[in-house]
Amino acid sequence: INHDQLYELLKYAALGNCHNATQPSHLAGVVVIVLHETSQLHFYKFYLQFKHLRKVFRHRFTLSSSTNFLASLYGEGANLKPQNTAQGLNSTSSECVPKSSKLQCDPILQKYGEKKRGLTSYTLTLEEQEKNDYPIKGSPGCKGYIYTECDQQRTDSSPLFGLDCEMCLTEKGNEVTRVSLVDAQGQCLLNELVKPESTVVNYRTRFSGITKKMLLPVKTRLPDIQNRLKKMLPHDAVLVGHSLNADLQALEMIHPSVIDTSLLFARNEGRRFKLKFLAKAVLGKEIQCEQKLGHDPAEDARAALELAQFFIEQGPAKVAELNLEMLLTTEKLAEVSQNKAVLQPRQRRVQKQLNEPPRLSKPCFLDCLQMTGQKPLLLGRQELDSSGLCQSNLSTSNKQILQRALEDVPLSTFSIIQFSLGPEYVASHLLAGLCEKVRSKLTDMLTIYAGPFEKSFCLKSVKKEFGRCGPIQSLKVVTETYQPYVCIQYEVLEAAQLAVESLNGAEVAGSCIKVQRPVTAAMLDCDVLIKELELDVENEGVIYVAGLKKSLTEADLQEEFSQLQDLETLFLPKDLQSGKCRNCCFLKFQKSQSAVDALEVINGWTVKGSKLRSRNALASGHLWRWIWQMNHSNEKQGGNILCEKMEQPSDSEQDLRKEVKKLDHHIKKLYRSLQDNTLCVVLFPGVNSFHSSQFFGWFSWVFVF
Repeated sequence: INHDQLYELLKYAALGNCHNATQPSHLAGVVVIVLHETSQLHFYKFYLQFKHLRKVFRHRFTLSSSTNFLASLYGEGANLKPQNTAQGLNSTSSECVPKSSKLQCDPILQKYGEKKRGLTSYTLTLEEQEKNDYPIKGSPGCKGYIYTECDQQRTDSSPLFGLDCEMCLTEKGNEVTRVSLVDAQGQCLLNELVKPESTVVNYRTRFSGITKKMLLPVKTRLPDIQNRLKKMLPHDAVLVGHSLNADLQALEMIHPSVIDTSLLFARNEGRRFKLKFLAKAVLGKEIQCEQKLGHDPAEDARAALELAQFFIEQGPAKVAELNLEMLLTTEKLAEVSQNKAVLQPRQRRVQKQLNEPPRLSKPCFLDCLQMTGQKPLLLGRQELDSSGLCQSNLSTSNKQILQRALEDVPLSTFSIIQFSLGPEYVASHLLAGLCEKVRSKLTDMLTIYAGPFEKSFCLKSVKKEFGRCGPIQSLKVVTETYQPYVCIQYEVLEAAQLAVESLNGAEVAGSCIKVQRPVTAAMLDCDVLIKELELDVENEGVIYVAGLKKSLTEADLQEEFSQLQDLETLFLPKDLQSGKCRNCCFLKFQKSQSAVDALEVINGWTVKGSKLRSRNALASGHLWRWIWQMNHSNEKQGGNILCEKMEQPSDSEQDLRKEVKKLDHHIKKLYRSLQDNTLCVVLFPGVNSFHSSQFFGWFSWVFVF
């Protein structure tokens, strides 16, 4: 997931989705929990301590390290000002403007009310048509215009038709050069080029898409189109268009029943939304793209029709909840910010000299909330600036923040709660030590020792047998012992665990061997950690399969495993450098029991001469990628020899472990207090003060329930 996708997810939850849907009525609120100065490093190091977090929050994502999500969430230069100085808490008011108060001034509700109505409630009255320059039957300015003769009484079941025209400027004025008509299902019934009567002065190709060459062979004239439209439209037809008066004037036609989407989506002071904006904001569709030569009238007609259908089906209240004015303002602010970001070299130098923060490419998320009348709850003990968070009121404890959150979060529709480990736990030397310990432990978990072997054993046979458990990163013979052993480091945790489970006590290369992981103080809880990884919610219904021939393609495996019940996804890992497939794969099933059944079937299964081995998955996608990076970017030479180090954790590390456990308890308590149907996001924004680890320092870690 990237920065923008998470931003849009939160905006959807808090403000309502602008893409063909309004805010879900069942959503009670949004709570974002920020664990200040924490990263993937802390999660992997204290995986067992984050007991509640990893068991309850089922969806995890890694954000791009190059973006500052917190800056776009809070905005530049924002401060959490103390609301209650006695407690030392930094927060904003948790008051929220009632939904009815926020929307009561919306021009759509003022015009139509809140109740859903049929389409006849949205057709323009004769007075509205006159006011907006529609051709009217009997009007002096419409002499010679063709009447569609659609005089049948309209009902809420009358058929809708989308109409749009493209015009060129001629000696006579605006003349039609293309006409499109679509029915209620979006099917194009008419899409015809029209030769104007007068000489073209300006083709307006940029907008119309019409060129001189296109019109040269055209024989169709305006009367032909008028007759065809008259025949095609049923007697109770309702025409839909965006500023449809211009199209009817150019067609020189009169139609009694119209819906004009530029007036339907009402604005104050006579202003109108553009069709392009409405299509994107309401329908989630991009039209009138700059890459295309001119507008497509069929596309525009269809967009106007779908907008009218959306309005009728959803009703004015739902449309008002889209907050179109706010979305338009947001879009314009984004454009302004983007334009300002394109600075001249001299301006950039001045900005750098003044130490000005870089401008955001979009408006602050909290600003968007404020624009809709919502007052978000902010609780924490930090000040906010453009680079993220910095320590502010250190006298406030996480426990105080939790107590305040338990009181105020239920009163707010959007809350940001910050917990901190404290400055003593983010010192570079402590983080560097933690980083090395995590790397070392993961390396040891990927490493197994096998033996003893006879002095003249066949190393090739050993490599072949252990290779059936999964891809091997490195293999070397240990000769410091009386009889030789082999040290094997795998690329995935499942392979190492499979080797321990299936080959310990087996006969390999003529010897009955023992298979074990390195024995260090950090590895004493390895079995507990393996069990917890296996039970991780992200590994639910996922199994690991090894022993595949590298020549097998994904299509081959899909065919081989097609008989397995409820198989949802097959993932075939590849070497990111060479692009070659590994000799293992992961299978995800729709049901956990189906994964259990598949394990019984697959173990011992032979695929094209290759005997398969399988077990439950241990490492989810994010951890698998991280391990791969660790192996290839910071390869450890040899691994730890048995009992090589019995290093005890420092007092600071032991204290940090306790703090992490408390954080997990706070998250648990806050989570349990939330109303049903609350979107809860936990952010690990990374550690700004620590740069030496390319794997942890700038990754943002997200848990979503």
